[in-house]
Amino acid sequence: MRQYFLSVWNLLDPIYYQCTRLTYLHDSDTAKNIFRVRLTRYKGRNITLSDGTYIQKNDLLLKIHLHNVRLLSELNQVKSVIRKAKLIYQEVQKSLPGVEEYIRNHKHSNEIKGIIGITTLSKGSERLGFEIFTISHPVYRWLKWATCLPITILSTHDFSVKKIIKQSTPCYLFMSKDKLSRIYKK
Repeated sequence: MRQYFLSVWNLLDPIYYQCTRLTYLHDSDTAKNIFRVRLTRYKGRNITLSDGTYIQKNDLLLKIHLHNVRLLSELNQVKSVIRKAKLIYQEVQKSLPGVEEYIRNHKHSNEIKGIIGITTLSKGSERLGFEIFTISHPVYRWLKWATCLPITILSTHDFSVKKIIKQSTPCYLFMSKDKLSRIYKK
């Protein structure tokens, strides 16, 4: 059943890609980069990051999206939760230098304050340089939870509703452009 859903998702992914204005990163490892990105104007509450970067409404950020169908296909054969987490961590770590290069070479580089992502996979993200913030608006948090739920269900072999609900609380991940460059500049 899981393989069937992944096959359907694989077919629908190009349509999703077009509708969301996502862009593949054009670095030397494009085929290996787990992220697809797009510029966005921030609409949440004001945030101050640990390096002093202040992010407020309408600031320009690069929104990062995991290429979920590709990631799920790779994780499909892995049974161990620890091994899955390690694989995701490694994929993100390998891909962040491409994100840094993309921002550095972007025509709006001077305006971009950092990167933002929304995820239910926040464990270990601080070691990668991200800062975690809760989504304060309850309706938006619920909407994000609902959109992440299929990914969560497809990525687990231990289907426990209680466990899935507990593990799938979405949150923001932020990293300033300066911190991204400091850690991941090639």
